Amino acid sequence: MSIKKSHFILYGCKVNQYETNGMREKFIEKGYEIVDFNDVADIYIVNTCAVTNIADKKSRQILRRAKIHNKNAIVVAMGCYAQVAQKEIEKIQEVDLIIGNVGKKDIVEYVERFISKKQKNNIKNIEDEKKFADFGIVSHSEKTRMEIKIQDGCNQFCSYCIIPYARGRIRSRSKESILQEVQKNQEKGIREIVITGIHIASYGKDLGNITLIDLLEEIDKKTNINRIRLGSLEPSIIDEEFVNRLKKLNKICNQFHLSLQSGCDDVLKRMNRKYNTKEFEKCVELLRNNIKDVLLTTDVIVGFPGEADEEFEKTYEYLEKIKFYKMHVFKYSKKSGTVAAKMPNQIRDEIKEIRSKRLIELSDENEKNYLKSYIGKDVEVLFEEREGNFYKGHTTNYMLVKKESNKDLNNQIITVTPKELKGLELIC
Repeated sequence: MSIKKSHFILYGCKVNQYETNGMREKFIEKGYEIVDFNDVADIYIVNTCAVTNIADKKSRQILRRAKIHNKNAIVVAMGCYAQVAQKEIEKIQEVDLIIGNVGKKDIVEYVERFISKKQKNNIKNIEDEKKFADFGIVSHSEKTRMEIKIQDGCNQFCSYCIIPYARGRIRSRSKESILQEVQKNQEKGIREIVITGIHIASYGKDLGNITLIDLLEEIDKKTNINRIRLGSLEPSIIDEEFVNRLKKLNKICNQFHLSLQSGCDDVLKRMNRKYNTKEFEKCVELLRNNIKDVLLTTDVIVGFPGEADEEFEKTYEYLEKIKFYKMHVFKYSKKSGTVAAKMPNQIRDEIKEIRSKRLIELSDENEKNYLKSYIGKDVEVLFEEREGNFYKGHTTNYMLVKKESNKDLNNQIITVTPKELKGLELIC
């Protein structure tokens, strides 16, 4: 009996999304059919996440549910959770094959070896990986925007984070491969790329002859893509040289996500972050003074071990002053295998909840005030999908805009003028 129907189940970050798209294409190239979850598949490939204990739990739940439509199907566990928790996954009866993060681009070969009874689990030491695993040109299901993975791994070792152990050290993709993928997808109709990776600020450090800003200049100059959007950035990369070169790029989007995590220097030290609040604020000022209509977002962790009330209040006051457009607020989740998990003075859940609620309310207020300031101003929007009689899309600084139209606006970049704000959407 031929085993030719496969289904991918994705959980996690944009890097996981990119890699899942790449693996789908590898299966299609070998003659496999990709089916929906509600269809009966012969192979279920689960790309797992391990960033928090909650992510671990969801990954286990997904793996247990994978055979719901076909008890005889093959279930493959891949990704970060599979890489760091092999023994835990081996206890899940529904899982047949564990691969981890090494060898994703060779996924078909691993599965076929398992089918032919020639190979079982394939968990390799991620520390031994020295080169970027290049999928080649990956097509995307979205018609307007695509993620492009430029690097893997992280050398930062923040005290709360398992990712360096799941992804290994930094490994950068060649400039030539990146440029080729950008241009080929632009030719297929993609208008915007999102530069993604595990720690994109470190791009090129292992190559020795290129940096992130060098790469961005090459993409801006040598491809026909309309927009270049950056994923999450470490503040350490934002200096005068970087910003002065960045502002000269015509295609760069004026929206930047700078990971803060805490507005208290003592907490930042315990987190093993490589900057303090004054240095971070200088990064913010550089961007706001040099990039027109720049929009800044951030991540904040509340309830980190030992975070006293006065330390949280420092964070709150700092965030009031910075006025980010949006803050992604996370309640600290103890992650086995990290330094922070062993720290004393773990914070109670009810305290985390109160702090989280306060920051989310502050974020919502900032977002509404920022959006209101654009009513009556011309903005350039890349329209991405239809919703009833409206088309919706995003500006270069990633505000959501909706416009009523009888014409097809999908994948078009149009200048419009918002007239009102409904919820968190600008309406034309």
